[in-house]
Amino acid sequence: MKTPRRDFLKLAGLGVLTFPRLGKSAGSAFQSLEKVPDILLLMPDQMRGDCLSILQHPVVRTPQMDALAQQGVLFRRAYSTVPSCIPARFALLTGLAPQTSGSVGFAAPPITTPTLPGALAAAGYATVLVGRNMHQGPKSGTCGYQKQILGSTYLSGDDYDEALKKAVPESGGIRHVIGAQKLNCNLWPAAPWPHADSWHPTAWIVQQSQQIVESTPAQQPLFLTTSFYAPHPPLFPPQKFFDALLKAKLPPIARGDWVNWPAIKPEGDKGGHRVLLEGETLQRAQAGYFGLIEHIDEQIGPLVAAFKARSAKAGRPWVIVLTTDHGELLGDHGYFRKCEPYEGAANIPFIIAGSPALGFKAGARNQQPVCLEDLLPTLLTLARVAVPQGVDGLDLAPVLRGAGAVGREWLHFEHAPCYGPAQAFHALTDGHFKYIWRPLDGTEQLFDLEKDPHEEHDLSKQPAVEPWRQRLVQRLAQRPEGFSDGQKLIAGRPYPALMKKANPTQVKP
Repeated sequence: MKTPRRDFLKLAGLGVLTFPRLGKSAGSAFQSLEKVPDILLLMPDQMRGDCLSILQHPVVRTPQMDALAQQGVLFRRAYSTVPSCIPARFALLTGLAPQTSGSVGFAAPPITTPTLPGALAAAGYATVLVGRNMHQGPKSGTCGYQKQILGSTYLSGDDYDEALKKAVPESGGIRHVIGAQKLNCNLWPAAPWPHADSWHPTAWIVQQSQQIVESTPAQQPLFLTTSFYAPHPPLFPPQKFFDALLKAKLPPIARGDWVNWPAIKPEGDKGGHRVLLEGETLQRAQAGYFGLIEHIDEQIGPLVAAFKARSAKAGRPWVIVLTTDHGELLGDHGYFRKCEPYEGAANIPFIIAGSPALGFKAGARNQQPVCLEDLLPTLLTLARVAVPQGVDGLDLAPVLRGAGAVGREWLHFEHAPCYGPAQAFHALTDGHFKYIWRPLDGTEQLFDLEKDPHEEHDLSKQPAVEPWRQRLVQRLAQRPEGFSDGQKLIAGRPYPALMKKANPTQVKP
């Protein structure tokens, strides 16, 4: 019996999902899609790139994430090119660098170019987002997701909040839970989750994702984004994780010898950006943050297994990606939160695993600079979908198969003022060194990431800084803000979060 041209699928009892026309018949189209991979994007929010036990983190244990690294490639020098929620997710969805899109700070224009989920949906995939939203404005619509089951923790009235209030009326909803525990969606206070672990936001997101995996017909290729709010504050892991880490010997913060430590107050500044975390305050913040990561790792095990089983049943390969939008400084150098060029905030986990049929070089470790923009061309290539013209991201598929280098000599990342004018930066890295320039006053820093992975010793007074400075001079030469005249860097220029006119330079590393 022929399948109708337009197929309607009910997912998890939460509405009807309509798929696009698939050609002469949906049956023949499904046959042509049998060998394209199912794709699972696991996306914590605000997860540091070093918080994996496979990287010998002193405390955090992530056996499920480690297993994914062993089944694919771990890109150790992956960065968020604008390390805050809105622009980072914009870059992931569109494959566009901030210098092209104009989203250079905590803002983004409406998405008018093809998106990763949109391109996959047009090619016949079911595209579903579960959990934390992609933080784009209403004019961007669903960003290509045909179905969204939302649970963003900081919002009242989304799918998770309504389900929590119905199942646990005494909770008062997620906003009440956060207030009752004296927590904050951006700051460092921490406490254990006060209700049944099954109603923790992380557990709920995994439960809903598993329902999508089980209810989407096997013949339909699936792109599922499981988007967590953890380990972003509020820092409230389940009790067992919190208690265990409170008793552990936790790592010290990074203490740059370039930091004016006496000027940093233990109670923090008004924006929650600069703070001296130490003693019990630091121990609790780390226990909350690391505990949320370990909880995610525990929860994704059954989801990953179910996802692989679904692909095997359909005779399709699978691809699983683990990444995040940006990291968390967690006290390093006297900072909390993100929007900074230092490793804690800008370096991110970036693992792409695949079933053996795809020929990935299992267990490989790559040290070349990559970024969120690279996911769109890479995943579309693996799905046999044409990559839109004009994207800045690079196709990493050859690298995954051990057949080549990334093709990027160095990576540029930046952030317009968010917490204050002094916070804004431009930075370059080749995976070995990192150069930072502050456009407010022209301050420079240079770090040797191999010898000084915690960026505690500034080398900017050495001659080695000059070639890095000249690279940034050329990179910024055609920017509308006037950061460079092609000969030198110019400090003190206005730096809005949205460029008035995106005007990419001729230099694209």
